[in-house]
Amino acid sequence: MRGFAMLGIGRTGWIEKEAPKCGPMDAICRPIALAPCTSDTHTVWEGALGDRHNLILGHEAVGEVVEVGSLVRSFKPGDKVLVPAITPDWNSLEAQAGYSMHSGGMLGGWKFSNSKDGVFAEFFHVNDPDGNLAHLPEGIDPAVGTLLADMMPTGFHGVELADVKFGDSVAVIGIGPVGLMSVAAAAIGGASRIFAVGSRQRTMDIAIEYGATDCINYRNGDIGEQILEKTAGKGVDKVIVAGGDVDSFIPATNMMKPGGTIGNVNYLGSGDYIKLPRSGCGCGMGHKSFRGGLMPGGRLRMEKLAALITSGRIDPSKLITHRYEGLEHAETALMLMKDKPADLIKPVVTINW
Repeated sequence: MRGFAMLGIGRTGWIEKEAPKCGPMDAICRPIALAPCTSDTHTVWEGALGDRHNLILGHEAVGEVVEVGSLVRSFKPGDKVLVPAITPDWNSLEAQAGYSMHSGGMLGGWKFSNSKDGVFAEFFHVNDPDGNLAHLPEGIDPAVGTLLADMMPTGFHGVELADVKFGDSVAVIGIGPVGLMSVAAAAIGGASRIFAVGSRQRTMDIAIEYGATDCINYRNGDIGEQILEKTAGKGVDKVIVAGGDVDSFIPATNMMKPGGTIGNVNYLGSGDYIKLPRSGCGCGMGHKSFRGGLMPGGRLRMEKLAALITSGRIDPSKLITHRYEGLEHAETALMLMKDKPADLIKPVVTINW
């Protein structure tokens, strides 16, 4: 089969590989829509996960089932399915402990384009499909369905990690597609004031549509100081970090009230240490918490998030700025995520086999 792969750090290309095999608790799918992620660029061009050779990229897709194992009960060939980026081993001890995304070890539930070939190929393998796939609901465009693979569940997880409650004031650092979904989730969760931190007017406009009350441009100065000024020195209750780098936690900590929580869903592709300011932490005694997490996977989560779309509670299609047709455009879309033109939020590729 043909797939678009990481050939080594800083190198990509199309390769031919043997098609994946289907075990008794597996499914083989082909993508009918796929999308690249900034995580793919960190993996390839920053070597964030270490060197990989001939590893097919991509972890965001809507698929069509082509084969299922003898023990699979809920899916059959021809089914259109949502495919989460995180596909845990649900019988693992980590899953039983409540951390399915780390099944088999830290980040172990992240298999596509990490520990096994991803979805930028003619076929891809899904472990434990009864637990990891969800049927594509009627009325959801497959292109929009790709946003349920990672962008929407990761953005919502940032709100979960920060423990946003109704009435909270919230800052969202980074308003790419994940951060925009965090803005939407914070609004759905009842946040009273939402500061969206970015620099591009297009994403700021969409952040307002999703419920942001204020936009902060990081090019205009320290974002912590800007938010403290807008809150009369009080700061915010919660902070979600969905972009930036290891230094982003300095203003995040400084702008947050005692008792607050930073929820990080940003893939930190470089830097040796996450930096927290001593004084902003109250000399280590400010009751300020940091929680970073890989999004949960699973069929139930996919079904619940999809229900927010079908019920009209959220419209993630606003994130899609570039559309392509044909598997060959997986490369085009990935390079867009690498180069990030000003008008880009999310590119999606659909495939008509």
